[in-house]
Amino acid sequence: MNDDVTDGRRVYLDKQSPAAYRALVHTADAVRATAAEAGLDRILVELVNLRVSQINGCAYCLDVHTRAALRAGETTRRLGVLPAWRDTELFTARERAALALAEATTDPADGLAQGRAYGEARAVLNDEEISAVIWVAITINAFNRVSILSRHPVRAAAPVAAPDPVPASAPLPADATA
Repeated sequence: MNDDVTDGRRVYLDKQSPAAYRALVHTADAVRATAAEAGLDRILVELVNLRVSQINGCAYCLDVHTRAALRAGETTRRLGVLPAWRDTELFTARERAALALAEATTDPADGLAQGRAYGEARAVLNDEEISAVIWVAITINAFNRVSILSRHPVRAAAPVAAPDPVPASAPLPADATA
């Protein structure tokens, strides 16, 4: 048998079908522009990307979007509690509405959750923002499937050489304070 369970090989969908992957990347570019035009800040977009990737269990996308969220100014504290966002006071009403919509988009069969998510969203987001959040969630769901089914790896960063330690007996620089 020649499957992943026995030999570990997967088809990298992005490499095997580059035109289809480029179309998905172009979609992501259009969705990013739509989100910006709707007034969604980068942190909110990255929270949606991360929450959907958590639900789907996409290690590669979690790695990519955690780094993007941190570059955008997100805190490690909020990232750490994102899976339990409903149980904290750390997220704004807009962020909470976006996260609920993202979850409902990721599990579209749950009509009750969709109804609740739309209700929460209507209270704090306009139609343009609601549409943009849903498009962000749809797009990251697609990338999650590409990465999960391709089994894109998350590799450790190359170790950074530590500076030579200063011996305890070495004199302190003149401007050092004890």
